[in-house]
Amino acid sequence: MEMLIDHKLIWVLVITILGSLFIGTVGVLASDDYGASGAKQTEDYTLEQMLVYAIQDEYLARTEYELIMDEYGVQRPFSNIIKAEEYHIELLKTLFAEYDVDLPDDTASEHVVLPEDNEAALQTGVKAEIANIEMYEVFLKEDIPEDIAEVFEELKRGSENHLRAFENGLERNGGYGQGYKG
Repeated sequence: MEMLIDHKLIWVLVITILGSLFIGTVGVLASDDYGASGAKQTEDYTLEQMLVYAIQDEYLARTEYELIMDEYGVQRPFSNIIKAEEYHIELLKTLFAEYDVDLPDDTASEHVVLPEDNEAALQTGVKAEIANIEMYEVFLKEDIPEDIAEVFEELKRGSENHLRAFENGLERNGGYGQGYKG
């Protein structure tokens, strides 16, 4: 029996495996055009792009934290923060409806990498929240409607709280928080 090999699939697998070896604690492949990583690749944003990147990043956080709890058990701060991520997604869905923007599918599971242990999971949370805060700060400098600015401000404040929770978790576990210097 002759076996057909999909070379593109093999390269994707090799890149994914190598990526997880080198950035396993990051949680998200940095080159992804998804969420906050995708937003960093653009300088001029349409309202639709900002909403899409925002909800992608909230989907991503929720999916990362679900994956972490599935692997390492339900624990704080992930168990508390995942509830907030659900709320953030609902706030954004309201804006999608208000501005008649197509809601993207949640494909976050295609963009996450499981951290190697609990400490790496907390570091993933720190990095994800820093990227999220930075994204909202950039968006808030744009000329956007007041209701969108209010939601982005609320989501940014939520991420600042989440960042503190992850850093506190690292301190309790002897790890080192990376802090936000924005």
